[in-house]
Amino acid sequence: MLTPPVTKNLIIINGLFFFALIATERWGVDLNHLLGLHFILAPNFNPLQLLTYMFMHANISHIVFNMFSLWMFGRIIESVLGSRKFIVFYLLCGIVAGLSQELVQLVSYYAQGLNNYEIVNLGTTTIPMSQYLSTWTTIGASGCCYGILIAYGMLFPNERVLLLIPPIPMKAKYMVTGFIALELIIALGASGDSVAHFAHLGGAAAGWLLIRLYKKKEHQRSTGFTTWEEYEPHKKSFKEKVSGLFRHKPSKRQPENESKPSRDEVPVEELNHILEKIKRSGYESLSADEKEKLFRK
Repeated sequence: MLTPPVTKNLIIINGLFFFALIATERWGVDLNHLLGLHFILAPNFNPLQLLTYMFMHANISHIVFNMFSLWMFGRIIESVLGSRKFIVFYLLCGIVAGLSQELVQLVSYYAQGLNNYEIVNLGTTTIPMSQYLSTWTTIGASGCCYGILIAYGMLFPNERVLLLIPPIPMKAKYMVTGFIALELIIALGASGDSVAHFAHLGGAAAGWLLIRLYKKKEHQRSTGFTTWEEYEPHKKSFKEKVSGLFRHKPSKRQPENESKPSRDEVPVEELNHILEKIKRSGYESLSADEKEKLFRK
């Protein structure tokens, strides 16, 4: 499968930003400090950082892992959503991830009572609170990648994915559930590491919501029904029609005085295939053509 344009260009852009980060360090310029997402109450916070932070990374392992995830799952999601919807999906997941991290930091700021201090004692030295808050910086495309991971699990729940560690195959829905559960446990455990776990969870939540909206819109476009309640009566009548086809098997030779079947009639074998696909992967897994055949009179 060729890498579609948005996924390919995102990988290239992230790579260029990383090389720029390394190059500018020689001149004493820290791009992560300039373009990373600072705490909202820090003096160097800028709303544009909600966009720029997702293209910055801390080290080689950070960017390699994120870009591998983007390439592995992003190209598939882009092929489903289309390039325009995918870039919007990617950026929204990143922005929501950043806002989630900002919210958690704001709660932590007031919960620790830091608003009552102007000086922070670091043990060996003291620094102004404004300088300390400037160190609360978030960088990386992980929130975007978690949104893409959720999208893959929702759109292809039964596809098997070979994990890297441990190297075992697992259905996408179980893999995604495991990743999110692990992130939640670590985030609530207050491990004190430098990873923005709540940004990951925020990106995943944004991905889940956006794919839900996408699937709802696709369902409405292909069937004309806006809710499951509207769809249910038609589903019931369809089951009755299919059961009738099983009860009255056609004879091998059709009498001359009987009318020929309509050219629009869907063969029983094809209907069986569609029903099995619904049972196996859900209604949303059907193509537009299969959905049209499902409701054909």
